Amino acid sequence: LFVLKYVRASHLLSFIGKYDYDLVVIGGGSGGLACSKEAAQLGQNVAVLDYVEPSIKGTKWGLGGTCVNVGCIPKKLMHQAALLGTAVKDAKKYGWQIPEPISHDWAAMAEAVQNHVRSLNWGHRVQLQDKKVKYLNMRGSLVDEHTVKGVTKAGKETILTAKNIVIATGGRPKYPTDIPGATEHGITSDDIFWLRKSPGKTLVVGASSDVALECAGFLTGIGLDATVMVRSIALRGFDQQMAALVTDYMETYGTKFAWKCIPKRVEKMPSGALQVTWTDLNTSKEQQDTYDCVLWAVGRAPETKILGLDKLGVQVSKETGKLIVHPDESTSVPIYAFGDIAEGRPELTPTAIKAGKLLAHRLAGRSTELMNYHNVPTTVFTPLEYGCVGLSEEDAEKRHGKDRIEVYHAFYKPLEFTVAERDASQCYLKVVCEGDGGQKILGLHFTGPNAGEVTQGFALSLKCGATYSHLLQTVGIHPTCAEEVIKVNITKRSGLDATVTGC
Repeated sequence: LFVLKYVRASHLLSFIGKYDYDLVVIGGGSGGLACSKEAAQLGQNVAVLDYVEPSIKGTKWGLGGTCVNVGCIPKKLMHQAALLGTAVKDAKKYGWQIPEPISHDWAAMAEAVQNHVRSLNWGHRVQLQDKKVKYLNMRGSLVDEHTVKGVTKAGKETILTAKNIVIATGGRPKYPTDIPGATEHGITSDDIFWLRKSPGKTLVVGASSDVALECAGFLTGIGLDATVMVRSIALRGFDQQMAALVTDYMETYGTKFAWKCIPKRVEKMPSGALQVTWTDLNTSKEQQDTYDCVLWAVGRAPETKILGLDKLGVQVSKETGKLIVHPDESTSVPIYAFGDIAEGRPELTPTAIKAGKLLAHRLAGRSTELMNYHNVPTTVFTPLEYGCVGLSEEDAEKRHGKDRIEVYHAFYKPLEFTVAERDASQCYLKVVCEGDGGQKILGLHFTGPNAGEVTQGFALSLKCGATYSHLLQTVGIHPTCAEEVIKVNITKRSGLDATVTGC
């Protein structure tokens, strides 16, 4: 009766054209916040609902979603901590007198990172207030296409009506359901950044996603024993030659890899250590080792459990559980969804932010521009960073044919590696181009220092239709790693040595 009452009310409101809000956004992550703030700036009356369910281990955080709290921000800061450790080692070669032994304080790092994250939580609250967006710390669910029910932690219910409803609830890490002890004794990326004590010797299970390698990388970089267990391949969906360079560097860097292995069970020993048993597919034998921490990085699941999608008949993917959306972010019913919860969309914060802002403009009647999901750049913040934009070499071959593409490539040595006597065997770049005509660039891939900074500018060039000729016409900035991209002149097809020589 409660629901029917409000369903009827929403139909009446629809008929007379009056709602509580112009827009209600369910989800206070980067995308949802961007959409709500943009809509408010366009004169819309907006409310955003956000409620963080604690992780299985009880980890909680504030407003801002995955990126701010348990993703991009803390990950990049801990990656920076690891890079500083390497820089300290390099510094000795550059004449710095550094007393031994050098050690890392996890608690100090974690506190500093967590304090920064909390400042961002507060900043988001202030921004919503300044832009007159109503923030409701509630679980949101759909009653109908114009009605949302919000429920507080204490169970108090609130009904909101809106002309438009947008879902931007993102996803959460998954635990394997078929491995005894996985949930009881393991953690995920929802927990690692909020640990007050060092995780110690860590097994990271999974390498298909970037988060697995990134976490293993910074754990190694701050001096911990880290092993990555890989069932199939690393960095699924990325260029596999580049993925191999990333993992090769990590192995040289000190990260261990258990290739072609499947975990079977996790048991807690009387000492408190975690004994992990796995099957080595190379030998078909069971193996065991003990760890202080087991970090599961085996994928993410969309946050749809309490949304009430089935009541409205919202179409979802049978494989992923994500909402099926059209190019304008509309679903199978008159509501909208974007970001990680939408099927086929890149799980990237800047993509969700851009898509959310564009959607706000369309819903406010200010624009018809759609999000362009092609040539979206990204970077994997592993010890040797990997930045890319456009097609992988494999995808370019599938779409255009191996004989109709040209791949220019180079192995180079960053100047800062020379005095430090660091191995640069995996510092590599390649530019995948169409084989004829103006040789339009289809994809660009780069491993090396500051890969994200290098890749961002070239991403702009791809948006502008850059060709290989444009690279040749560009003057480089010397001495930089980025200039190696515009100097690249050896093709894979030629079979010539692609090692850069000279300064």
